[in-house]
Amino acid sequence: MTITAQSVWDNCLSFIKDNITPQAYKTWFEPIKAVKLTDNALSIQVPSKFFYEWLEEHYVKLLKVALIKELGDNAKLVYVIKMENTYGNNQPFTEKIPSSNRSSLKSQEVDAPLKNKNPELKNPFVIPGIRNLQIESQLNPNYNFENFLEGESNRLARSAGMAVANKPGGTSFNPLLVFGGVGLGKTHLAHAIGVQIKEKYPEKTVLYISAEKFTQQYIESVKKNNRNDFIHFYQVIDVLIVDDIQLLSGKAGTQDVFFHIFNHLHQNGKQVILTSDKAPVDMQDIEQRLLSRFKWGLSAELQHPGFETRIAIIKQKLYQDGVEMPENIVEFLANNIKTNIRELEGAIISLIAHSSFNKKEITLDLAKKIVDNYVKHTKREVSIDYIQKIVSDYFQMDVETLQSKTRKRHIVQARQLAMFFAKKLTKASLASIGSQIGQRDHATVLHACKTVDNLASTDKQFRKYVEDLGKKLSN
Repeated sequence: MTITAQSVWDNCLSFIKDNITPQAYKTWFEPIKAVKLTDNALSIQVPSKFFYEWLEEHYVKLLKVALIKELGDNAKLVYVIKMENTYGNNQPFTEKIPSSNRSSLKSQEVDAPLKNKNPELKNPFVIPGIRNLQIESQLNPNYNFENFLEGESNRLARSAGMAVANKPGGTSFNPLLVFGGVGLGKTHLAHAIGVQIKEKYPEKTVLYISAEKFTQQYIESVKKNNRNDFIHFYQVIDVLIVDDIQLLSGKAGTQDVFFHIFNHLHQNGKQVILTSDKAPVDMQDIEQRLLSRFKWGLSAELQHPGFETRIAIIKQKLYQDGVEMPENIVEFLANNIKTNIRELEGAIISLIAHSSFNKKEITLDLAKKIVDNYVKHTKREVSIDYIQKIVSDYFQMDVETLQSKTRKRHIVQARQLAMFFAKKLTKASLASIGSQIGQRDHATVLHACKTVDNLASTDKQFRKYVEDLGKKLSN
């Protein structure tokens, strides 16, 4: 039997699978691809530098044992890292990195280091004595990793956050950009990272600020003619956390000053953490040079929590408040509030309050009243699955046909309309929309949205499609 890279890696995976949890195997090993086998060197492709660092940090011994078992004592492991090209064309490129020498796994003589930053570089712009200033972190200690529950929807973002918290400025995901819809935990995770850094490295200066407040401070500094002092202040921060970075959209002056602050921090090995309701590719009116820097590190999406995660969130909230609730009511809440963690927690608080103030037992009927009332007064986000079903029904086809690869005009138009409304009515990224509507890429979704806009303004029949579907989806 011929030994191939795939056969060697399959054997390694069998061994690894028996020695770690199913969840860890699915998260960290299923995405890896065997690339080639040259002599005793196995090349494997990992999705990002984040994966590379995580494997080296947590699973290097396991990888060593598995590979030596297959290829002998002279085995070598080479990582091929697939990264997004941040210079404007969306073609992927790769970087080969030999396994770290700390693994004792034989490797090339020269390591290709991931980091070429010198954290000891001195800040040439520091105002004398500014290091003695006490800078309040603005962190909320109630937002921590302990109460940020892990699930399929947030595993990558949470793991990345933990890694950054343990080694701020010392990983390749700098900046760490966490993005996702309203109420999914972006702010919570940003605070949790900062809180853990302060606990582990009390000497580090950590600052959390909203993009809106950052803009206000900048405008004030310009009015008072102390713009340089404003810049110098931010340049001495060790860990800068900026919430809702998409709010810099259209603010050229603020973007310019943030660009210079970001560059200084990044070059000096400081950590930058950003949150946004959009992926970088979907941000509008943000300078390209700034967007390219947002893509330097890791962009991790927070998605809607699955049923099991929603159950866990409810139970944790009840435990914190010292309240017991029947399992059928917990499941009812989890089944009926699906898209927003903040809404879910708000419904639980309302239910507990009604029960307490009215001295009534928490029953399923009470839960139904609270949820009905809560949902009525809450603007809900339509799901991409729901949009696809409505569009498919309207054009009298099934969802599988809508998602298919066919180029028939009426099916293509239906698919483009589904993408258009998904972008308009949800907070999902273009990449996420494309993935859910027939495994397309973000460029296809962008093209679909432009096509719908053009046809709606020139084709009377097509405009009626848009109007009809808009009404159906708003009901």
